[in-house]
Amino acid sequence: MTANQTHTADETAILRVLGGVYDAWDAHDADAFVADYTEDASAILPGSYRASREEIRQSMQAGFSTYLKGSTTTNKVRDIRFLNHDAAVVVSETNVVFPGETEGATDRASIATWVLTRRDGRWLLAAYQNSPAAM
Repeated sequence: MTANQTHTADETAILRVLGGVYDAWDAHDADAFVADYTEDASAILPGSYRASREEIRQSMQAGFSTYLKGSTTTNKVRDIRFLNHDAAVVVSETNVVFPGETEGATDRASIATWVLTRRDGRWLLAAYQNSPAAM
């Protein structure tokens, strides 16, 4: 396999991981949401910090049961950059779409950074951070 083929295969695997997260959100399944997170994963969102996969799972479960109930997301990967053979950074645009909406409100748009690591041949999410997007 050439270097380009390897990157293409890795990009495909990374997109599959992110797709699993997006699908889990749409299904309101907190367990599936964190299935591809490392145990020590972290998530930083405006005003909050979650320091483990379990904290992220609990937070998403609480959200899916309350203020995120019935929501879906829109997501667009803008960039995948490999730091080395076993680490990558992804930048994406995301928004939450609540019941009754056809698209997310502009003031809810976010730019997200995902850090992935390959462990035992499997790409996993090690860190996530998002910030409001200036649209």
